[in-house]
Amino acid sequence: MVNLEWYRTFKSVYKNGKFSLAAKELFISQPAVSQQISMLEAHVGYKLFNRKSKGVEPTEYAKLLNNLIIEALDRLENVENGFRAKAFNANRLISIGISKHLMSSLGSSLISKFDFIDFSTHENDALFELVDSKKIDFAIVTKQYDTFDTIQKKVGEIKQVIVGSNTIDTSELKANIKINDLVSIENWLNNQKWFSHNAQIPHIKLFWLYVFNKKRPSMIPNYIIPSEYEMLEIISKNTGIAVVWCCNAKSLIKNNKLKLLWDSEQMPSTEVFLLARKNDNLNTIFENIELELKKKLA
Repeated sequence: MVNLEWYRTFKSVYKNGKFSLAAKELFISQPAVSQQISMLEAHVGYKLFNRKSKGVEPTEYAKLLNNLIIEALDRLENVENGFRAKAFNANRLISIGISKHLMSSLGSSLISKFDFIDFSTHENDALFELVDSKKIDFAIVTKQYDTFDTIQKKVGEIKQVIVGSNTIDTSELKANIKINDLVSIENWLNNQKWFSHNAQIPHIKLFWLYVFNKKRPSMIPNYIIPSEYEMLEIISKNTGIAVVWCCNAKSLIKNNKLKLLWDSEQMPSTEVFLLARKNDNLNTIFENIELELKKKLA
């Protein structure tokens, strides 16, 4: 039975014209190269190379054999390299940047799909700089960047909503939302205990701007919890409300740990993007991450 390694060795000797160079290219010893060529010659029944003072010279049969096998051998090597790349992509350490407020909902969805991930948490512009400077492989951002050296694909949309603990009576709020009584809605919200992940309350300000057309909300947060997801867990065990990303609250609402108080039509959605530098070796991983994030945000 023919050994494909014989043909691989033949190809290298034919190309390099020396057993020593073929051995170096194939990461095997020179005697191993000589032995494999001898075994191939015995198999085909013809001499393939004539030894010269500065290497070897292919015989006419070697030239014929090279023409017959080179295309098929190149195809086989391409297939092999493709499988190696996929295996490398599946098992290599990858670095992913993400906002700490989206880590639990979006970042955690990738853990079961990859064996090694180094997560770092930053905001959008810092994440872009880390990708652009090749300090991390990928970033999950909520802002679009247009540069030659990076690629970016939309993976879904998220929206800010108001959620609250199950201990809150929301009948008055629901009634006022139904008739779009914004004054009464705002008054009800102002009388609640508020949680925020940031003392500057950026989410709450944005919600008030779009929904109530006011630059500044009149409420003051009672509690500042640095991580949005941890804040939601704390609200579920206490009494209070917060403006949060819908993806973070989704599982808690589904498991009846929190209530969705208001998903206003006036509040626009925010696009989520996967960002990476241009690198063919990362294409397969990029596609896998993109697929998982799209499933999560569907």
